[in-house]
Amino acid sequence: MSYLTDAARAASREAHGEVTVPGQMFDAIVAANPARRTLFKNTMALSMLSIFGASALTACGGDNDNTPPAPDGGGTGGGNNGGGSEVPAGPDYSVTFTPLGNKIVADTVTVPQGYVAEILYSAGDQCVIGSVGYSGLPQVHPATELQAGSQHDGMHYFAIPGVDPNKRGLLAINHENLDSKILGFTGGKYSAATATDVEKKTALSTVGVSVIEVERDASGKWSVKPSAYNKRYSGNTEYKVSGPAAAVVGASVIGTLNNCASGPTPWGTYLTCEESTDNYLDPTQAEEGYGWVVEIDPLNQMGTPTKRTAMGRFDHENTAYMLDDANRVAFYMGDDGTPGCIYKFVPRKAYDPANRAANFGLLDDGTLYVARFNGDGTGNWIELTQGKNGLVAGATDPGNFTQLATGTVISGTLVDFNTQADVLIKTKAAARVAGGTLMDRPEWITVGGDKTIYCTLTNNSSRKRTDAANPRTSNRHGHIVRWTETGNSPLATTFNWSLLLLAGDPSIAAANEKGNIVGHTFSSPDGIRVDPQNRLWVQTDAGTGSSTTSIFGNNSMYYVDQATGESKRFLVGPVGCEITGIGYTPDLTAFFINIQHPEGAWSTTAGWPARSATVVVRRTDGKPVGA
Repeated sequence: MSYLTDAARAASREAHGEVTVPGQMFDAIVAANPARRTLFKNTMALSMLSIFGASALTACGGDNDNTPPAPDGGGTGGGNNGGGSEVPAGPDYSVTFTPLGNKIVADTVTVPQGYVAEILYSAGDQCVIGSVGYSGLPQVHPATELQAGSQHDGMHYFAIPGVDPNKRGLLAINHENLDSKILGFTGGKYSAATATDVEKKTALSTVGVSVIEVERDASGKWSVKPSAYNKRYSGNTEYKVSGPAAAVVGASVIGTLNNCASGPTPWGTYLTCEESTDNYLDPTQAEEGYGWVVEIDPLNQMGTPTKRTAMGRFDHENTAYMLDDANRVAFYMGDDGTPGCIYKFVPRKAYDPANRAANFGLLDDGTLYVARFNGDGTGNWIELTQGKNGLVAGATDPGNFTQLATGTVISGTLVDFNTQADVLIKTKAAARVAGGTLMDRPEWITVGGDKTIYCTLTNNSSRKRTDAANPRTSNRHGHIVRWTETGNSPLATTFNWSLLLLAGDPSIAAANEKGNIVGHTFSSPDGIRVDPQNRLWVQTDAGTGSSTTSIFGNNSMYYVDQATGESKRFLVGPVGCEITGIGYTPDLTAFFINIQHPEGAWSTTAGWPARSATVVVRRTDGKPVGA
């Protein structure tokens, strides 16, 4: 979640008693820290992840890179959650790039020598066939409904049946918020309170999802191809509602928004995650319609995109799945709240690899769990089912008590959980009642080939009460937690965990901001992905003020060695941006990366405002990225 999204949601959150705390706005992370030192030493050295298949690809939010294509050809790209199928002998993927230097603040996308970063798809570009792209003048609805949305975030690369995926495929891209500088709003900014009907439709049309077909030419350069696959799903689109809470929410909802990260399914659909539990762009819509995982089929075989209520309602960041040999699957999810919990959803039935269509309702029936991280390095998945674990009428929700000083009385709030719909609509409260651990802003989750699971915890500057999994008060720079399920099973109800690293920099005076990163330091880890060759990539969403960039430089992307913990800076973004979204071709010769909300002069066209964009990073010699 970008700091611009923080600002957009602040009024709505505070109206509901969810105060936007200092330090959640990223420019505030430079405030002084308490002089309390918390030391944490990594307790477990990770073994190198096992090699797993490269039949598919992934991007922001879900990592099932070894996911086999569906039998009808509708395979997912995939991240790395499916568990360790081997790849044929081929190129050497050992990391050999020359890392970038420290404190880079150039207003461009900086990559290592021998690489290029080429703009592919910018906010306002043509999407749907027949659309008119941005040409330097403010855009308004209905033109914006058919163009590229704004603030590119999570994404995933999907194979097209019968097509070489190293040369052509589909990118599904989330659009989190507004690139207001290219939109026709009165005074240049959007206000839901004063917006005209056209302004409201314009704002809603620029969030959601793009699906585009992309193609590589003989020189290696990628471009967007005019295609019947190209489609927009926006805040004005109608979505079906399914699952246990549908009877309360309604059969359909208009709009999706705050589409942050995402993930694929084993059957090749795209899960876009709503990171807001209300529609702050159009407050006339009922809040219960938002905060869900939305399933979209890039191949257009599933029908109407659907909000899957069985997976819970909270500030969803992404999804990542683990699949076992019996095709049982679990989807892992983080609540990007300050603080928030970590969840998993286990469908009741197994995935059917022989019948793609049979899986289209799989996410409507299953069990939702919240994670509890115990102080001894063990953990439990607590079932969030009405009537169990305190989820009854008259339950007491302790609230976000980690933000209260030790010794402060926690009074709690009475909450009624009379039905499973109550549990799912009020998932945040249900998780706290059941005893889930409040984590420091859980964002992306990724599952490696050896089934080690990683989650970025971006920051929580207002934490007052610590625990083993969140060991720092005033956690301004965040950390990364990892765990393994008992028996490496997606069905497990217990796990073992440790911290991979604490972000920060030794030059910072405050002891609890120094971190323990080996190599290139960073703040506020957000995006994370283990690619099909077992290489861990981390992206940052730190503050963009000079007191932050003077330590860390602009937001960046890093390779982190799981065995040694060494961090190497691979890419640095332009001024003011967040680096987000990771997708790649199966041969890893092209990485798709998103540059969100650049604020300087970096631009896709000289003289135009800087726009959010997807860039393609590749080696000029055609070899795999990173190698």
